[in-house]
Amino acid sequence: MVIQLLYFFLIMSAFLPMIRQRQLAMARLRLIRKIEKRRKSRLITLIHRQECVSFLGVPFRQYIDIEDSELILRAIRRTPDDTPIDILLHTPGGLVLAAEQIAHAIRRHPAPVTVLVPHYAMSGGTLLALAADEIIMDENAVLGPVDPQLGSWPAASILKVVEQKDRNRIDDETLILADMASKAIAQVRELVYELLLDRMEEEKARAIAQALTEGRWTHDYPITCSKLARLGLKVKCGLPSEVYELMDLYPQPGRRRPSVQYIPQPGEGYGDDEAS
Repeated sequence: MVIQLLYFFLIMSAFLPMIRQRQLAMARLRLIRKIEKRRKSRLITLIHRQECVSFLGVPFRQYIDIEDSELILRAIRRTPDDTPIDILLHTPGGLVLAAEQIAHAIRRHPAPVTVLVPHYAMSGGTLLALAADEIIMDENAVLGPVDPQLGSWPAASILKVVEQKDRNRIDDETLILADMASKAIAQVRELVYELLLDRMEEEKARAIAQALTEGRWTHDYPITCSKLARLGLKVKCGLPSEVYELMDLYPQPGRRRPSVQYIPQPGEGYGDDEAS
């Protein structure tokens, strides 16, 4: 009898995570449908959380990659031309190639495209936001610069080193990096300019493209809603409550001890669960 109970416990322990994951996936789909019905749009989510390698337990961060671009391009392609698209972004950025493909697809969609940013959309995520017709952010959410990075070095900083140092004392590898950095900045700046041009004057589009790509700020510099508005971008502060509910359904991998804990108050909507 004890052995049978032990087997039953082991079987249930193996299946419970799968059941919970299935329930979580269904809850996400229900909420996505609710948001789509309310906003009369198609909602596409691009949410990158820190994941853990199952065997070693080593944390690594997800980022925008070619697989993401394939899936998002497919979703946009299958969306009717007269249907608006909402894209929920939560990402540290990623591959320029993938982000550029998605950005062009966003611009080509005939109906309005809105990007929703509850927390952050940096680097390549910012590039996607710039391609949208409208950006809606939480009042504390941020975007970031889109200045190119070559390996672990900002392209603008590589160019500055070459400008300040005697060329006869610069090795060939650094000069090659400087050439690549110059091309990378020019390419991304032109891309941002093209994404913005049909929604504003040419001079303003050029100014925004230069500000975001010239290395004026560090690559992780937080650009808030108010700063984006001052740059001349069309941005609103204030997200639907369902967006935060949906983010709760993409939890960070569990840790032994929670870093943040609080007791939700009555009437807080999506935070009404009892504190553990």
